[in-house]
Amino acid sequence: MSIRVVVADDQELVRAGFGMILDAQDDIEVVAEAGNGEEAVAAVRRHAPDVLLLDIRMPVMDGLEAARQVCAQSGCKVVMLTTFDLDEYVYEALYAGASGFLLKDVRRDDLVHAVRVVAAGDSLLAPAVTRRLVADIVRSRREQAAAGAATPQRLEALTAREAETLRLLARGLSNAEIATTLFVSEHTVKTHVSNVLGKLGLRDRVQAVICAYETGLIAPGSP
Repeated sequence: MSIRVVVADDQELVRAGFGMILDAQDDIEVVAEAGNGEEAVAAVRRHAPDVLLLDIRMPVMDGLEAARQVCAQSGCKVVMLTTFDLDEYVYEALYAGASGFLLKDVRRDDLVHAVRVVAAGDSLLAPAVTRRLVADIVRSRREQAAAGAATPQRLEALTAREAETLRLLARGLSNAEIATTLFVSEHTVKTHVSNVLGKLGLRDRVQAVICAYETGLIAPGSP
C-alpha cells in the first residue's frame, strides 16, 4: 500500500522537485500539489493523504494556519518545510500538531526517509530544533513557576510503566531502545506509547516530548 502525499509550497520548482523524488519511490504516491495553505487544506480534504509536506511561509493562508486546520480535521501527518532552521514558526507548528520539519535543502534520501518515518506514526525533529524547543519549554515553565502557576496534573492518568515509557521517549529513545531498557518486547512498548498518547490526548511522539517537559517529568540533561 502506497504512502499518499500532498506537497504544498508556493514555489513551483520546489513542489515539482519534491514530487518527482517522492513519486520515484515504489511505496510513495504524490496525489496532489498546492501553491498556498488554502489549497493545501482543500487538497487534504479531497484526497485524504497520509502525509502533507507543508511550507511555513505561503500566500493566502500560511502554513501555520493550514497545519492547525489539517491536524484538527484529519489524521494526516504534517511535515513543515522551511528555508530557515531558526524559523520562529517551527515551534508554533509543532504545538499545532505537526509531526516534524525539514529544511528545503534536504537531501533526497532524507526527504524520502522523513515521509516514511512520519507516515509510520513517528516524529522527525532535527537535534538543533529539539534543543531549542526544550529550551523554550523550560523557559516557559520557569516563568509559570515564578508567577505561582501550578504544574499540570496530566500525568496522573498514566500507570508507572507508562510514565517511565514517556520519560524514555522524551529522552529520544526509539521503541527498540526503550524495550531494551525496560526489559520488555517492542510490541509492549508500542502498546505503552499508544496508551500514553491516548490517555493524554496527544497526536504523536513530538507532542509527547513537549508534554514530558511541560509537566516536569523530565528536565534538560536528565539521565
